[in-house]
Amino acid sequence: MIALSPTPVLETTRLILRAPQGGDYEPWAAFATSDRARYIGGPHDRQGAWRAWGHAIGHWAMRGYGMFVFAYKTAPDAPLGMTGAWYPEGWPEREIGWTVWSTMDEGKGLVREAALAARDHAFTTLGWDTAVSYIHPENARSVALAERLGATRDRTAACPDGKSCLVYRHAKPEVSA
Repeated sequence: MIALSPTPVLETTRLILRAPQGGDYEPWAAFATSDRARYIGGPHDRQGAWRAWGHAIGHWAMRGYGMFVFAYKTAPDAPLGMTGAWYPEGWPEREIGWTVWSTMDEGKGLVREAALAARDHAFTTLGWDTAVSYIHPENARSVALAERLGATRDRTAACPDGKSCLVYRHAKPEVSA
């Protein structure tokens, strides 16, 4: 029998980053079945949303890390989106990914705040030396966020599944002595 480690909980100034839970499915499904999911392979039907949610949860069991759901500390059961370390089977490199599920939560710096915490977790706790973000070429908001996070475009890196994407590389932060 495999014993699973508890999923870490990260905190930022405004947010909590926690494991996905069953109650997060409906907000996820609303996002995944909408046009907002067009940059991550959607929109899905309900069955596709269910499978994608299972993929997100199963990643934790298979890899021991994955996407955190982030929410305000004051409302931890009201998910805003996901961010975290992502490395499905067959992908060229480890990724730091993100989604924000509602337009109401855009433009507040929430995804940046959450992604910084998740990226720090990948570099410090997981020991990653580098990570990329695979971004749909038309997703200007994610490109802007990757650049605000300090990631730089890597034109030589491969995209998953032979698809067209922009690859932004996150360098491991230097540790001062």
